[in-house]
Amino acid sequence: MAIDRFILTKLARCDEESLRENLLSLFLIRIEKAWYEEEAHRIAG
Repeated sequence: MAIDRFILTKLARCDEESLRENLLSLFLIRIEKAWYEEEAHRIAG
């Protein structure tokens, strides 16, 4: 996904600690969301 690559690129280049924390939180939320969607699909499937 393009947004994931964007977040990872920004994380790799970011020097500001608070921005890095926010980007990491956003990325973790996206991972959790994907995991729950995958689980729901597996259970329904």
